[in-house]
Amino acid sequence: MTAPDFDVLVAGGGLAGLSLARQLRFEHPDVRVLVAEKRRHPAPEAAFKVGESTVEIAAHYFHTRLRLAAHLRSAQLEKFGLRYFYPSADNRRIEDRFELGPAYFPPVPSFQLDRGRLENFLLDEARAAGVEVVDDCRVSGVEFGDPAHRITISAADTSRVVTARWLVDATGRHGLLRRKLNLNRAVGHGANASWFRIRRPLKVDDWSSDPGWRGRVESGQRWLSTNHLMGRGYWVWLIPLGSGSTSVGIVADDVLHPGARISRFEGALEWLREFEPQCADVVADARGDLEDYLALRHFAHGCKQVYSAEGRWALIGEAGPFTDPFYSPGSDFIAMGNEFAANLIACELAGADIVQRTALFDSTYLRLYDAFLRLYENQYPMMGHAEAMTAKIAWDNACYWSITALIFYQGRLADPAFLASIEPLMRRFFVLHARMQVFLRTWSETAPSTCAPGVTSVVAHDELRALQAALGNDRLDCDDLRARLQSNLAWLERFAAAWRNAGVESAGAEIGRLVPVTDAQPIDLGPLHVARSRVA
Repeated sequence: MTAPDFDVLVAGGGLAGLSLARQLRFEHPDVRVLVAEKRRHPAPEAAFKVGESTVEIAAHYFHTRLRLAAHLRSAQLEKFGLRYFYPSADNRRIEDRFELGPAYFPPVPSFQLDRGRLENFLLDEARAAGVEVVDDCRVSGVEFGDPAHRITISAADTSRVVTARWLVDATGRHGLLRRKLNLNRAVGHGANASWFRIRRPLKVDDWSSDPGWRGRVESGQRWLSTNHLMGRGYWVWLIPLGSGSTSVGIVADDVLHPGARISRFEGALEWLREFEPQCADVVADARGDLEDYLALRHFAHGCKQVYSAEGRWALIGEAGPFTDPFYSPGSDFIAMGNEFAANLIACELAGADIVQRTALFDSTYLRLYDAFLRLYENQYPMMGHAEAMTAKIAWDNACYWSITALIFYQGRLADPAFLASIEPLMRRFFVLHARMQVFLRTWSETAPSTCAPGVTSVVAHDELRALQAALGNDRLDCDDLRARLQSNLAWLERFAAAWRNAGVESAGAEIGRLVPVTDAQPIDLGPLHVARSRVA
């Protein structure tokens, strides 16, 4: 039989597709890869894409696994963590809003990504490394076959048919294979987003001259955080980009804030004037530097399957399922999805039977998606509740650092034997995680938010800071990692018990029954219990 033209064809040369091509090139240099990208390159900087902020999993993937440290340090911005400002009166004075955010850069780095700049770099690097990249084209036809698929690539006035053993869909929410194979799955998360870029820095540090407020972050670099302006049913992001532009986004529950209100820039500005007038004034002053505008209705989407052994295809990035931009999980799912896809491709090309491995990776990825979706589904009404949202953000970060990110950092996410060995632990964790989301939402619905102006940070708590810092520790063997995960889960149960007590104190004894932890000894919440303490 004639050998296929390529081992892997990646449809889509955005962040997901180019990252996978780079990973395959480093880890399996004999694998022949073609990337077909619809946009003409070089793309404009501050490219018209969501996904500019990374957290720990994605940062580790780009920085270490893909060996992009030099580019990230020289061409992108290191991120000053996640920062949240809760409502106060009419939201015209940021110094009156309770602030949740770090005073110092975190011990484990993350980055703000100028997507156009990064994707241009990745494309040039892929070509230099021997990956064939065709831009300004689209995949217009797919015929699945064995030993190879026949794939038609079309440009303005030409077309080309190539054969490839594997087809990877990285076409984004367009979803080439999701549509072709009827893989769409409805989800109940009804939120909308709109965002735009301003061709200048919009520094939140400049929003107040109050010396007490400015002195809380002595470096004056709050603007390097992913800044969130929080309110009932919505949040607004401000993200700086390495090109000098600022990304501004509105993400809102469709019932409380109908998407039609923010579908165009003028409507979004009016919406900001109503709910975030201080931000609206800043945006209005800079509107002459407006670069672009985009709105998405009901952006969350599910997917029935992301990997196929028999069909030799994979869906990565937004071509598969997508949750929500809060906590910046999109790039994390690129990292996790690419880990699974690269492992399956390499094993299959080496002649291994990957049927069971594929089923395990597919179910693991989709279960992680469902767990992340619970962070958002029906949770937007609580966004402006300072006490409950501080508890939620602390809880969600603790779960992420102690379980999901730890497994990824330790290189065990695509280890079938290890995943099987921790299945009972993960079931216990997912049940606790799901019940806590119900508890936190009920807390916000039962008791009013009474938080006064002040500041604290998730990492102001010593044990949470240690969980985050431990991600950068040395590699553990499987036994030690299992023991660490068991210890972390036991600690999470104590953390849940502490929040149960705080919620009962605020909202009454009835909500305590929602936390499935009855005998764990609660930890001391310290500065995280913002209803009782203030950190000036």
